[in-house]
Amino acid sequence: MTYQLKATQSVEIKEMLTLTDRRFKMTKGTFLYQEGMTANEVYIIISGKIQISKISADGRELSLRICSTNDICGELSIFTHSPKYMLNALVIDDAEIAAVKKDTLEKEMLRNGSLAFEFMKWMSDHSRKTQTKFRDLVLNGKKGALYSTLIRMTNSYGVHLSDGILIDLPLTNQELANFCGTSRESTNRILNELKRENIISVAKGKIVIHDLQFLKDEIGCEDCPIIYCNIE
Repeated sequence: MTYQLKATQSVEIKEMLTLTDRRFKMTKGTFLYQEGMTANEVYIIISGKIQISKISADGRELSLRICSTNDICGELSIFTHSPKYMLNALVIDDAEIAAVKKDTLEKEMLRNGSLAFEFMKWMSDHSRKTQTKFRDLVLNGKKGALYSTLIRMTNSYGVHLSDGILIDLPLTNQELANFCGTSRESTNRILNELKRENIISVAKGKIVIHDLQFLKDEIGCEDCPIIYCNIE
């Protein structure tokens, strides 16, 4: 099986891996870092999956992305005054991680203009990706937020079948709701509507999208490049 969006090593990833200060493994259910911790490292995912999320003051969780092989996380917090991680990074699949210290990265970026340029481009792409996610969550309502999330998941974890696209990522309805910024009850209701209309089906905890175009049409999808329309 192959995903539509394949993990590849970009220039900045290859160069940053040469700066690695340490490599380590983490087990599912542990935190790589949590909001408020001192931010002194950037992390490159060698294998496994890390879920990045924000916890509101009233305890609600908004899941922002899932980092997997060749993704970077922790980068948004290090180049600030008194840097602290602004988000939580939960290991959702046993992971191997490479860490680059903030000071090491800063020194190399001052010395290596090519790395600095590539890192800036990566940050720009990441910013645009985040903006499009929040656009969909804010402008399309609860139903549109779920449709957008399902579309993004097909681009990141979609496996083409004869009758649709399997999202090859097991998620509970609560976990899916966290990506949409909605309640589990609202997500259950909308999923049941989609199942009744044969837009989707669910088997062994995984969703199959049978009519992707329906979801796109409902939110006026602009067919953004996959690099911006994904959950990673």
